[in-house]
Amino acid sequence: MLLRTLTSAALLATLMSLGVAAQNASSVVAAASKAMGADSLTSITYSGTARNGAFGQSKAIGEPMGAVNLTQITGYTRTITFGQPASPTALVSRATGTNQPPAVPGVPAQPAAPFNQNITGAQVGANWAQALNVWTTPWGFLKGAAAATPVVRQQGGQQVVSFSPANLKSPSGQSYTVTGYINNQNLVTKVETRVDNTVVGDLLVEFEYSNYQNMNGVQVPTRMVQKQAGLPTFDATITAATPNPTNLAELLTPPAPPAGAAGRGGPPPAPQAAAGGPPTERLGEGVFKIGGNYTSLAVDMGDHIVVIESGQSDARGLAVMAAAKQAIPNKPIRFVVNSHPHFDHASGLAAAAAEGATILTHRNNEDVLERFLSGPRGLTGDSLSKAQGRQVKVDGVGDRQVLRGSNGKVIELHRIPNEHSDGMLAVYLPAEKVLWTADITVVNPNPAQAGVARSTVQALNKLNLDFNGFIPAHPPNPDRPLTKAELMAAGAPAGTN
Repeated sequence: MLLRTLTSAALLATLMSLGVAAQNASSVVAAASKAMGADSLTSITYSGTARNGAFGQSKAIGEPMGAVNLTQITGYTRTITFGQPASPTALVSRATGTNQPPAVPGVPAQPAAPFNQNITGAQVGANWAQALNVWTTPWGFLKGAAAATPVVRQQGGQQVVSFSPANLKSPSGQSYTVTGYINNQNLVTKVETRVDNTVVGDLLVEFEYSNYQNMNGVQVPTRMVQKQAGLPTFDATITAATPNPTNLAELLTPPAPPAGAAGRGGPPPAPQAAAGGPPTERLGEGVFKIGGNYTSLAVDMGDHIVVIESGQSDARGLAVMAAAKQAIPNKPIRFVVNSHPHFDHASGLAAAAAEGATILTHRNNEDVLERFLSGPRGLTGDSLSKAQGRQVKVDGVGDRQVLRGSNGKVIELHRIPNEHSDGMLAVYLPAEKVLWTADITVVNPNPAQAGVARSTVQALNKLNLDFNGFIPAHPPNPDRPLTKAELMAAGAPAGTN
């Protein structure tokens, strides 16, 4: 009886403390909302200049805002409404401006182009990666916290308020959490959250806000910085803002597409894998091509298997691992070679790590890729999150690495210097006289793709590799065998035959 009484008392005390915390958090949020002029704010538009990086696609994977990946945005304007959208397709956030792409050595200068980011009510209601663009703004955070049941704690002289948005769940079923930092002037200095990501897992996304100014009755940070996985990926300098703009409908209406634009342009659809798994083709003794887009190879090394490239998603990674083990039965997959760490080529690595394989990548990528894959994965619900106790193993290789099997099979890994990725590996199979690479377009390459092809040909000329067949990770459509001659022609200097 005494134990039951104590337990009831403890539960009551816990509930009371949670209620006090929620009440305190609500007071903190209310004070900040009043100080920032957000009480009567239903929408806002703000403008200035911005810089945008290439998170997950940069030349150096740890430098999203490196010189060859940094896009300048002039006339940057963003408009957000915090009210209920008129329909699921109505925009709740629209960002515009003019992109000036970076200058990339060996690639013709790219002309300026419109910058557009449109987010609909349906996306905000169903996709946290899109919704966070509204609820992690200083004013959106305060409105989201006021509508939820926030909690508060103190840290470093700031009030730290957290809440979970309603009706949004991660793939694992966990709720997302938004955390905001409020200083002693009742200004929001930072908002952070985590979103599921196929490479990083629970990807930390942070927005830092500073240098506030009063603009038409609302406190507006004139400096905004976004970080992903701790890496700066976007920043903006804001020079003007208007709360509750009278032309909101106009600001949230994208321009009509140019006449005749529908149904034109863009690459042909990627080849689709056959039902029941990707097609597998024998290339030589113990060597198999695993077909589909993001083409992979599986190589029998005697007592184990080496897989070349795990693909663009966890599902593709699982399919590649299964296809490799079916083609080469009763042997473990010990190594998976990652061509380069761009996220479209690294999103299947969770499946490789879940398999227990060691990931081989160029040493330029090693530290960042290992950090990305080793983080928490409570939101993703992917294969690695379910592989209890698995430790991610990433080994960096040099500019030339030779893998030798117990059966005498040889695989050569060669770094291909280029402006697309500073950690790109090509795979050479000397016995089969086959070269495999990623992101080399042989059939109808555009000018940007041709630059990588030229870099590849220059490297291959120095390496003097003896091969006849060429297998790209992105095959032509329809897929067909490609030759060394076709690769060398695609990478020939402009104006040569």
